Parts: sequence; structure tokens; C-alpha cells
Amino acid sequence: MLKDKRILSNQKLWDSKVASHFKSEFYRINDFINGWNSLNTIEKDLLGDVNGKKILHLQCHFGQDTLSLQRMGAKCVGVDFSLNAINQAKELNVSLALDAEFIYADVLQLAILDQGPFDIVYTSYGTIGWLPNLNEWAKSISSNLKTGGKFIFVEFHPFIWTFDNDLKKLLTRILIELILWRKSLFLMQIIIQMV
Repeated sequence: MLKDKRILSNQKLWDSKVASHFKSEFYRINDFINGWNSLNTIEKDLLGDVNGKKILHLQCHFGQDTLSLQRMGAKCVGVDFSLNAINQAKELNVSLALDAEFIYADVLQLAILDQGPFDIVYTSYGTIGWLPNLNEWAKSISSNLKTGGKFIFVEFHPFIWTFDNDLKKLLTRILIELILWRKSLFLMQIIIQMV
């Protein structure tokens, strides 16, 4: 079956982002190599004690969360549709002497994995906004989750994508807009009072 052109375009985009993401300050790769855990408190709280758990991490990018979970004692499998991301994840896994597994696959067409069933299926941040079919995604999750297992999903609202990456610029713009808005309200009050 041919892939949807939206998925192919998205796959190409993510393949192109891997190298720059890996080097960016956002992902803190040097800190990560030195032991920093990429999971936030909210994910850790939702996941609970993962020691000894089998975890499937969908849309893992280059595997930081997967490897963080592995360091916490879980047995992890990361899946992503970007071959560049999976290759980078595998290199990072080897360089850190960890034992996670990484699979190049489309989460919309994910078969039941031999490594499963999993205690936890996990995905986070910026995952569903890219998917054209949530039903297929849900099937991939449910077919790999053991009975009584947990699906942990952490996401932010896509509205966040409307903001500028440069926070200073964003805050300055918001401040200017508020000042202009207050001035216009003040002028409207004066005009209303004059009438």
C-alpha cells in the first residue's frame, strides 16, 4: 500500500530535523550524555515506578525519553517513522551502553511487536498533531498494550505552535500589543465620554 502524501511529506520533514535537533540547546544532549533525565515531573508522576516494566515509546524521535526510561530500569522499545531519528537513537543507545531497542516503523501501521505485550505504551509532546488518522494510531496502541496495561500520553495544546520560538521577541510583542490595546481602550473611553 502506498503511503499518504501527507505522511511522506511529514516523514521527510522529520528526517531533515534530526541533526539540528540533536545539536540544539533544547534537547540538552551533552547533559543527557552525562546522566540528565529528559522526562519532566509530569511524565515521571504519570509513569510511576518503571523498574522492570516493558515500555513501548511511540514517536520517540532520537530516543531521549526512551533511553531515560531505560536508565530508570525499564525495558524499552522506541518506534519512529524517521529513519534518521532511529539511526541517531541507535547510535546514542550504543554510546551510552544501554540496551533499548529502536524500530523504524509508521505508528499508524504498527503490527503487534514480538517484544510485547507492553506494560506501558508511552508517547509525549507534539505527537498527535502530525497524525491524519487517530483510529489507526489507537489500534497500534491497543494491539501492543497488555491487558491491564497503561497508556501514558502527555501532550500540549497545538495552540502553542502559534507562538514565536524567541520568547523575548514574543513577550515584547505581547507587551506592545497590551499597551496599544490599553491606549485604544483609553481613547475609546474619551470618545464615548465626549459624545
